[in-house]
Amino acid sequence: MDNETINLRVSGMTCNHCATSIEKLLSGKDGVTDATASYSGASCACSFDPSRTTREEIINSINSTDKYRVEGEVSIAEGGSGEQFDLIIIGGGSAAFSAAIKAEELGRSTLMVNAGLPFGGTCVNVGCVPSKTLIRAGEAAYQGRHSNFPGIKPRGVDLDFASVIKKKKHLVSTLQEEKYMKVIRDFENLTLLTGWATFLDDRTIEVNGVKYKGNKFLIATGATTNVPSIKGLNEIDYLTNTSLFDLEERPASLTIMGAGYIGLEIAMAYNRLGVKIRIIEFTDRVLRTQTPDISAALESQMRKEGIEILPNFRAVKFEKQDNVTIIHCKRPDGSLMEVVEEGRVVIATGTKPNTDKLGLENVGLEFTPKGEIAVNSRMETNLLHIFAAGDVTNTPAFVYTAAFEGKLAVENAYGAPGHHADYSYLPWVVFTDPQVAGVGMDEAEAEASGIPHEVSKLGLENVPRAIAAQDMRGFIKLIRNSENDKLMGARIVAPEGGELTMQLSMAIRYGITVQDLAQTFYPYLTLGEGVKLAAIAFGKDVSKLSCCAS
Repeated sequence: MDNETINLRVSGMTCNHCATSIEKLLSGKDGVTDATASYSGASCACSFDPSRTTREEIINSINSTDKYRVEGEVSIAEGGSGEQFDLIIIGGGSAAFSAAIKAEELGRSTLMVNAGLPFGGTCVNVGCVPSKTLIRAGEAAYQGRHSNFPGIKPRGVDLDFASVIKKKKHLVSTLQEEKYMKVIRDFENLTLLTGWATFLDDRTIEVNGVKYKGNKFLIATGATTNVPSIKGLNEIDYLTNTSLFDLEERPASLTIMGAGYIGLEIAMAYNRLGVKIRIIEFTDRVLRTQTPDISAALESQMRKEGIEILPNFRAVKFEKQDNVTIIHCKRPDGSLMEVVEEGRVVIATGTKPNTDKLGLENVGLEFTPKGEIAVNSRMETNLLHIFAAGDVTNTPAFVYTAAFEGKLAVENAYGAPGHHADYSYLPWVVFTDPQVAGVGMDEAEAEASGIPHEVSKLGLENVPRAIAAQDMRGFIKLIRNSENDKLMGARIVAPEGGELTMQLSMAIRYGITVQDLAQTFYPYLTLGEGVKLAAIAFGKDVSKLSCCAS
């Protein structure tokens, strides 16, 4: 009797070692001739002799473990040369899944090809989910050691770092299964394939030595850490967010290269989890993309918590000596200095689009000067049948914009052409403490655009909610068009300040005036009341107003 093969979708794998464990488990079973598990694909292909074992027995073997569960069978491409699909999606993150969901609604045969990170992409595996989990864990630890109220004296926390990381891994695995793999499990028109896709021409890709043809394509391969070319860096076993978040043994210290939002979120989370943190930044301040007052507010809090920040320091060489890393830096005055790191080095120097292995030189796509795939507001490239979405493009790099763009691309390819992306009212948040949040233009961008504008900046010492909480770190800043009083933008530095962005986003989208914001009802003792006070502050000194005044 010929052997049979089943392709199983398996939940619970958190690393490549898990895949190896499943392979060993099945390989020792009578009748199994081959077992190949994939952590990145959350799957296991198993060949067996049906005269000696059954599908049910193989599935039961996996389900009998404490960690792993078979969630169904995976639709895997057979690999026939020249197989044709309506849509080929290259990538497996938020943009790709959103596109696949829309394509299924439209009844389009779709092939999704994924490599690198497991299905689900950056956000669930190594980005938003793990980072925000660790940020919240760090906040809990910090609050256990600090109090804003004189009558409350915290006794500290008992911190089990390994347990925090294991819980994070479990959450990532669960959400990867529940919010991605289960969503597409019953799709009739979707085929999944694990491997690197390379364009042979503008209608054909090759994966694992097999050719596939598509009528239309969506490139959604995301971005990865942009590792700078510095002497000795590749010899020191550096970390990125991809590898850092899985370390179960707490490092004694970290030197973080880069003070953008990724570096700052890592710095605050790990510092509060008991890791000594140093940041080396080659520009003059942290979060350089924002105005200096925002940078100053963040730097003040980070230094207060013991984080060392070295602005205008440029690393020129890395060197391993015994158990330490020597970072040779050029100081602001041009002199050289040796920074000794006894723990690990984390690279957080921005991201670069994942385009290297796609063979795009065979296609003729246009790129931006930064190497991103250039798209218009409909997610179209210069080739009408090829679309791109998410972090690989020249659009804002957020998980929610990527998901929106994936759906938008398929709509324009097959459903309702002409839909556009408008990011003029896009809200965003940096999850430091205090948080930094924004929507629309800041005053520097308004000035550069030549738009007549005014700025109202309200310190949180004027907001009753902040006063009552004894936490007055930060400010609310509104930017209005001085000709028509419409809100153009906002920047917020505040604990949980990101919660204010949606009302401000809607105000910009629908042309709400600052006067409208000032005259709207706000519940007393909410942070949102600060928006009203900031709006009033365009014409009045709110420090001289009663709490009940407007």
